[in-house]
Amino acid sequence: MRKILIGICIFTLVCLWAPAQSEEEQAAAARYAAGFKKLVELHVGVKDVHPLLEGLYPVAVVEGEVFYVFEVMEKGRPYELVMTARPPMIVPQGVRAAFPLDFYDNRMACIVTGEVFDDLSGYATIFHEFIHCAQMATCELELKARLSIAQQAEAVGDYMWELAHPFPYSDGTFVEIYTLFLERAAAGDMAAVSRCRAFLQEVLNAQDYEYMVWQEWKEGFARYIENRVRAELGLEPRESEGAPPFDRVSFYEGGARYISLLVSENPELEKDIKELFRRMAGGS
Repeated sequence: MRKILIGICIFTLVCLWAPAQSEEEQAAAARYAAGFKKLVELHVGVKDVHPLLEGLYPVAVVEGEVFYVFEVMEKGRPYELVMTARPPMIVPQGVRAAFPLDFYDNRMACIVTGEVFDDLSGYATIFHEFIHCAQMATCELELKARLSIAQQAEAVGDYMWELAHPFPYSDGTFVEIYTLFLERAAAGDMAAVSRCRAFLQEVLNAQDYEYMVWQEWKEGFARYIENRVRAELGLEPRESEGAPPFDRVSFYEGGARYISLLVSENPELEKDIKELFRRMAGGS
């Protein structure tokens, strides 16, 4: 009887300490309940595509200036609203991203707006962002620390270099070689691809080359896995045209094509993403 009374007291105290959700938060939780339920259901069917998809990561749904952060607090449980925040940042409608939330102990989260739940393609995009969360949780920081471009950016406090590095996308020589690289990668011509990579390493300065490879590995791998997820969901792959004018997103496609080719020749690289990065950077 004493144990029962103690249990009741503890339960009562927990309930008293738990912060009550406002009407706004309750409405948001209800608004996205079906979407998160479907996300968990779809995850069961796609998590075996790659080990980096095994976990379910926090998702911040942005409405205007408000971040509603949802998370699975216990394995096998549904997503629940765990935090509401109004950080001093501008997030555009339609955002699809993954980055640490400084107001949530710097934990990685998938950042989206609500319409992501409107169709299957949106769910595939969430899994793309989950790959970024998993990259960060495994080896991203270790690999990034080896890059001179990252070291220099950190030294000057440039935290946006991954988005804003002034890469010479319109340089004629780069455009010619990268166009050929994309064509030959799509054709499965590893010999020609290897020559293109060697040429790129010659014509680009060290930091531009590092930047290209970093984006190809980070974003290209996420797209590569997303396309495998899309196949599981009966969707067409996400592909770019692979033609100039080039920009940062061109490296998503270039990386996905290159990774597909490398994995076709060495399947172990698909799971060993650190070695995959080394091979993409020019390691033998």
